[in-house]
Amino acid sequence: MRQPGRYSGLTMCGGISGRTGPHSLPLARIKKIMKNSGEDVKMISGEAPIVFSKACEMFIEELTRRSWMTTLEGKRRTVHKDDVASAVVATGIFDFLVSLVSGSCCSEDITLVEIETLKS
Repeated sequence: MRQPGRYSGLTMCGGISGRTGPHSLPLARIKKIMKNSGEDVKMISGEAPIVFSKACEMFIEELTRRSWMTTLEGKRRTVHKDDVASAVVATGIFDFLVSLVSGSCCSEDITLVEIETLKS
């Protein structure tokens, strides 16, 4: 009989129900991204995409929570890309995304700061 794997507890939480059950994110797509990440990546176990799926789910939830807080500060009920950009800029753990969103909110903020500086 097969013994439970190291990450078997992860497969039962958060809506992920094992290898063949419904997943929040498509495992085949995750596996394809993993294989295309580098020439050295040749073989990927069946459990690895499940772990990545859960990690991506947690990442999206955290970024959404922080973006939602920015939305509420603006007294709105719809999350906009500027809210996501503000959450990324304001949170240190998302520093790797700053260059991705730098065209959204940050350029406007910098422009306003530069205008204020020029006026004084």
